[in-house]
Amino acid sequence: MHTSRLSPAAARRRPTAGLCYLTVAGILWGTGGLTGSLLYRTVDLAPMAVATYRLGIGGAVILAFLAVVGRRWPRHRAAWTRIVVVGLLSALYQASYFGAVALTSVSLATLITIGTAPVLVLAVQAVTGRSRLDRRAVTASCLALAGLGLLVGLPADGFAPVAVLSSAGLALASAAGFATLTLVGVRPVAGLDELATTGLGFTVGGLLLAPFAAAGAGLGFTPGLPALALLVALGTGPTALAYLLYFRGLRTVEAGTAALMALLEPLVGALLAALLLGDRLGPVGLAGAALLGAAVVLAARVPAAAGVPAAVGVPAEPAGNPAVVPAGPGDASRRRPG
Repeated sequence: MHTSRLSPAAARRRPTAGLCYLTVAGILWGTGGLTGSLLYRTVDLAPMAVATYRLGIGGAVILAFLAVVGRRWPRHRAAWTRIVVVGLLSALYQASYFGAVALTSVSLATLITIGTAPVLVLAVQAVTGRSRLDRRAVTASCLALAGLGLLVGLPADGFAPVAVLSSAGLALASAAGFATLTLVGVRPVAGLDELATTGLGFTVGGLLLAPFAAAGAGLGFTPGLPALALLVALGTGPTALAYLLYFRGLRTVEAGTAALMALLEPLVGALLAALLLGDRLGPVGLAGAALLGAAVVLAARVPAAAGVPAAVGVPAEPAGNPAVVPAGPGDASRRRPG
């Protein structure tokens, strides 16, 4: 397959497009909370089951598209190694998050998972020398942590110390999974584009989660048009399309900035819940939303690192597809769908 490389200079000329991709991805992730809430009202499915269907449907949608356009699946070992790694990490991320939720609450799991992931990405980049730690990125991270704490709150109920520590550990594992996927995503594999990686990786992840979901509350439900439509909507917009856009944005925006832009998810999710589902944010929640918004705006102004990886080994087409890794935060709203 003929391949092409984007030079670092060319990559730096296109940061605006990358930020647009990341912004739309964050908004789509935020709609997942609303979709999941409607799904819970329609059908009785446990969060782990919803996560399993989400990954499976998201992967199936992309694979169906690839089949329609006649795209060949990757054949070489490096590509399939990446795909398997994607599946393992995406399943680990989902399982760790919902394990944290089960032990304590959505608020604590969301605060640690989504708040810590950008910090981990920035720290790894600084330690490994991939980019210098920018003052604006650090400030955006601090604003994000404060805003998340005010927006989602802390657990109001009393939990045993062991449960809190275990939940925090699982949430940190989930954050590490997302951070790892983001960092791996900027290292393309020759001949492997984001459509194949995302579709096949999500399918693998869904298959890995299925036994755990089945062993828990189960995967069965009464199929109906509303429930099926909502499952397809959850797997398509906030999953397949959002993750594709997120990792397309990684072509021209460095990983730390992209992880910070993902903070749009809890912000959009909370605003939609307030506008459409009647949730009340209150003064504290509104202050948290304002801080999150400020963090996102500041993250968008962080200068691109000179070392932003170029897309290597992708088809030389007008809209070439980079090799990416599908991952990202889940739907961080108070009514989290999975």
